[in-house]
Order: sequence, then structure tokens, then C-alpha cells
Amino acid sequence: MPRIAAVIALLTLLTGAAPAYADGQDLFLAHLNKNDATDNPTGAMAVTFKREVEARTGGAIKVESLPEGQLGSDAKMVDLVRRGVIQSAIVSTAGIKPAYPLIEILAFPFAYRSIEDTYAVFDGPFGRQLGADIEAKTGLAVLGFGDNGGFFEITNNKHAVRNPADFAGLKIRIMDLKSHAAFVRSLGAEPVTISWKETFGSLESGVVDGQMNSVSIIRAGKLDDVQKYLTLSNHIFVPFVWVANRKYLDGLTDQRRQAVAEAATAAVAASRTLSRSIEASERGLPYLMGRMQVYRPTDAEIDALRRVTQPAVAAYFTETAGDEGRALLESFLAAVRDAHNARK
Repeated sequence: MPRIAAVIALLTLLTGAAPAYADGQDLFLAHLNKNDATDNPTGAMAVTFKREVEARTGGAIKVESLPEGQLGSDAKMVDLVRRGVIQSAIVSTAGIKPAYPLIEILAFPFAYRSIEDTYAVFDGPFGRQLGADIEAKTGLAVLGFGDNGGFFEITNNKHAVRNPADFAGLKIRIMDLKSHAAFVRSLGAEPVTISWKETFGSLESGVVDGQMNSVSIIRAGKLDDVQKYLTLSNHIFVPFVWVANRKYLDGLTDQRRQAVAEAATAAVAASRTLSRSIEASERGLPYLMGRMQVYRPTDAEIDALRRVTQPAVAAYFTETAGDEGRALLESFLAAVRDAHNARK
């Protein structure tokens, strides 16, 4: 389907009384970033997915990307997928949280020992368990978990942070996730919820002292212009969650549904390859090392941070999600241990 025709069809879907699907099989895929396979992980996922689906189905399914937040926020895109207005979206954990609050469990700090362990967790039994639970509670099928740029690191403009005492009194920008707030408070710092678009200005003006994000996001957001210190804490990994409309998938033939699943697997792999490439290039850590004071904590320092933060975040999950949340957290941590042990 030509792009103009697809956009017209989408507008019809958005304004019509009932959802429909262009040509019966075409698939609209929304995400917040540029639709560029070399620019960002969701762009890599979308471009790879389109190529793979159309090749595997001989063009019977056309994929139309709707990037750069054309349809609004992550949460809005999730709602549109649930209602069948669009067929699929790649969203952040914060974006799917309103529909599936248990997703915050993935923000448990200092769980992983390596980025490879994260992939094993989400490609294995836990990833399938999580996807099935998301579908059971929201009706959304999960096509995969993409790389969101790697581990979260900590930056600030006051001083180097190496141990819990160094965080005392710092104001740290966070996303609207209470697990992140519990993490920051446990270290004696003050969490401040600020939207991404306001983060640079808030750091520049001193409204907040620091923030948490992956190396690639720090670089892309030019936060090195307003932050002096970078601590490679590797404390959180949260993936993109790729959701799809179940009714749409069930309406495909078995062969086409399998093609979509295989294309999604290839697209998730593309997000991981690009994320690691960016992180190791002048778009990532090598560049930041020339612009900021970069510190890599010792194992003992990470252990000290882990001992302070994990009980606080676990307590938050238990208080808010009860037995169900505790059980999911236990499954998650068991999967992390299994992934780590398998790599020894």
C-alpha cells in the first residue's frame, strides 16, 4: 500500500466508529522514534520487521510504520492497539504500565551481570511467561522485547558517585515509575518526575542535579552538555515491549502468523545489534569519555549499592502488587540467575 493511501486509511480508522484493517491484512506499526534502521533501536525494529514480513509473505501483508509519535504517547498507542485501531506498537515499560502495572518489576536494580543475560531472560521461559501474563490481563499479544539502548547509568553535575553515601541530597530526574522513585530514595537522593522533553532544560537550570538513562540516550539527548559526571552503574535494564492486536493475529493464516512471529524475532535481534553498536561507537561511550568524568564502580561498590537498593525496591513491589507481584519478581530473579549460571 502506498504511504499516502495508508495514512488516509489510518485517519479513517481513527475517526470512524469501528476499527477496520486496510486490505484485510495490512499492518500499522507505531513507535516514538525516527523510522531509521541506523538511528535508534525501534527504528531498526520497524524497518527490519517491514522487510521481513513483506518478504516472508510475498507482499501479502504490507507493513506501514507510523513513527515519531504520530499517534501520541506510548500509552495512547497501547490503547489504539487494544481497540484494534492499529495492529501493533513498540512501547516503553512506562507506556504499557497503565495497562499492565506489573511491568515495573523489570526495573529491579542490579539484577543482571551482563547485557547477554538480559537477552537470555527475555528470550527464554520468563519472557514467554511475561508475554502470556500481559496478554491474559490486557488482551495484547506480545511479539517480543526489544533493546531499549542497554543498561541505565547515572549522571549528575555535582560530584562523582561511587557508593550510597555519594547520593545524599542529590535531586535525580526519573520517569513516572514509582519503582525508580523507591530506588532513588533508598540511596538518600530525591526523585523528581520530569518528562523527557523537559529533562535537558531541568538539568541545565539546576532544577535537578542528575538523571538515569542508557549511554545511547545520554549521548543522543546531549546530556553531556549539562552533566559532568557519569557512573557506569548498569543498574537497570528495561526492554521495549512490542505489542500486537490479538484479533488481527488470529485473523491471519497459520503461515502468515508464523511469518509475523519470525519477522519480529529478526527485528528484536536488529535492535540489540544496533544498541551495542551505538554504545561502542562515537555515538556512545567513547564520545562521552571525552566529554565527562566517567567512573566504573568496582564489584564491591556495586555490591554496596545492591544491598541498599534491592530491599527497598522489593518492598515497594510487595506493598503495591502483593502476592502476585512477589511471585512474578521471584520468577524474574530465578530467570536472571539461570541466565547468569548458564554463561559461567
